[in-house]
Amino acid sequence: MARRSGKSLLVLGAGPAQLGLLEAAKARGLHVIALDRDPSAPGFALADRRAIISTEDERGIQRLAQAERVDGVIAPGIDWPVGIAARVAEKLGVSHPIAPATAGLAVSKPRQRERFDEARVPQAAWRLVSGVEEGIPIPCVVKAPDRQGQRGLSVVEEPSALEAAIELALTESRNGSCLVEELVEGPEVTVVAFSVDGRFHPLTVTDRLTADPPAFGVALAHVWPSKADAAGEAAEVARRAADALGIADGPTYTQLRITPGGPKVIEVAARLGGGHDAELCLEALGVDLNGLALSAAFGEQPAADDLLAEPRVGGATTVFLTAEPGEVEAVEGIEGAMAAPGVVRVRAYRRPGFTVEELRRGSDRVGAVQAVGSSREEALERARAAAALIRFKTAHARAVL
Repeated sequence: MARRSGKSLLVLGAGPAQLGLLEAAKARGLHVIALDRDPSAPGFALADRRAIISTEDERGIQRLAQAERVDGVIAPGIDWPVGIAARVAEKLGVSHPIAPATAGLAVSKPRQRERFDEARVPQAAWRLVSGVEEGIPIPCVVKAPDRQGQRGLSVVEEPSALEAAIELALTESRNGSCLVEELVEGPEVTVVAFSVDGRFHPLTVTDRLTADPPAFGVALAHVWPSKADAAGEAAEVARRAADALGIADGPTYTQLRITPGGPKVIEVAARLGGGHDAELCLEALGVDLNGLALSAAFGEQPAADDLLAEPRVGGATTVFLTAEPGEVEAVEGIEGAMAAPGVVRVRAYRRPGFTVEELRRGSDRVGAVQAVGSSREEALERARAAAALIRFKTAHARAVL
């Protein structure tokens, strides 16, 4: 096969979390190979070539990358493949913004916790367990240490629920242990940033409005600018966390709780956020975070003004769409939502035939609306009004006998 002209990029994942990056890669004219285990993944429509491979199949990914002779590998929006992308890039001898050792820290919650303790980064009290132990404080959060998207995550408010929560987390865990953390009270915020040569550039700080249990931790909206981080301390704590992990280049996505004693880190991801955070950053501040991530994947340095953040609007928000459980029969109202005041983007993740599950994880959301306004309140009101125009009609899936 003749060598293609231009650069080729392997994108790990073609789901909702990768849509913005895939759109940016297509706009740049890159030859894009996307992989996902889901043949119906919405991002495949934006790729030049698709491969039905799990984002966790490291050997399969490496073989594909070698066969395609890619110039870059990127894992936007998902945690575990960040490590795979770094290792595959190193084996291929192509650029990558973070080294495999750093990526390994970023995808392991316990190793993050250890580094944060060493660097005195404020965080929740924690311990790693392989079963029920004496002295575990209640309430607490129990989670698999190497998963994302609320897999294996439980909030334990009664001692009688602890054993089941630990069993669930161990079932999802890759290494036979689970993480038990202090239940930190306070509003949640996200700091989206980009680092260049060790300099941390904080961009958007958004309030993360989350669902009630059993969907603990699932974001229903991201709202900029943050009202919860009134003291403006979250970005500095996020910088300290990124420094503790050795993340000197590329995007980071840091979740924190704002407590009476100040922000505490929940976790750091060395990647683009999976909730269209890059697109929100573009609307809010004019910074093309997807473009910066693409450049970083090829080892290209950003121009001096690429990280110049200037507010373009008074407020910006992403509101996620949910639906009743069942098989999707039709999706209505998209055009009306797109035409609504202030709306800049509407995404429908699911098509007829897809079976929607009860909302428990981020992957159970079915779409998103992004809107801007003269204030955060106006942006949120506009996005919610547009979201109300969209309907995913579902029917209860028939039982298979």
